[in-house]
Amino acid sequence: MNARVLAAAAVVFVGFSGCATRNSDDAVVATVRAIAPSVVLLTMRVPAEHKSDPYDDAYASGTVVASGAWGSDILTVQHAIDGAWNLHATIGNQRRVVARVIAQDASSDVALVRTAVPNLLVARLGSSAHLQDRIGSVVGLVGYPIPDEFNDEGLGLATSLDIGRLSSIRKHALEVTLAIVPGESGGPVFIGDTGEIVGIAESRFDDERSIGFALPIDDAKIFLHKTDANHGL
Repeated sequence: MNARVLAAAAVVFVGFSGCATRNSDDAVVATVRAIAPSVVLLTMRVPAEHKSDPYDDAYASGTVVASGAWGSDILTVQHAIDGAWNLHATIGNQRRVVARVIAQDASSDVALVRTAVPNLLVARLGSSAHLQDRIGSVVGLVGYPIPDEFNDEGLGLATSLDIGRLSSIRKHALEVTLAIVPGESGGPVFIGDTGEIVGIAESRFDDERSIGFALPIDDAKIFLHKTDANHGL
């Protein structure tokens, strides 16, 4: 093969490589655009860490999993709302409304919160059954990391995207290279190239913050179906 042919082949290869990268990025961008409108900020008061304080403000993310004329149900993690009161959901980064817990399961760390706001965009949940074959895949998390800090700096309220990798499949947990910052717990974790929601952000190691964990979405769907057979479809 002469030099001219080799050069042409190299250009074609680089072109295809560039397209693949752009297409991969495009898939993540499209997923965030589709999922973000269904992600809400949950704010609440919880028992104070220090007894001298009356309460602590707490935050979590949640995903709208059902909605209709009756209102909307939001999936989140149970530990975030455990013992909480004065619970509110902020929709579309602007509309703050009253919410209440309608179901929770501490053993699986999942909860369902309801608001009277009707006809919100519902996120389509995927499956976590096939993920052993996807270890190493890019994963994304959409949520609200430390919203109070952003507010204190005058930066406004907005969903944030975190990107990492699916590291391992653990017992009742997905190990991910996502820090899962306080406030992001309860947010949807998705596969980068397909956009499939496969988990709910849950926690991280305190001593090694690059290792995070997500509740497999199939575990959350078992809980949802017990609450309402039509939830989480």
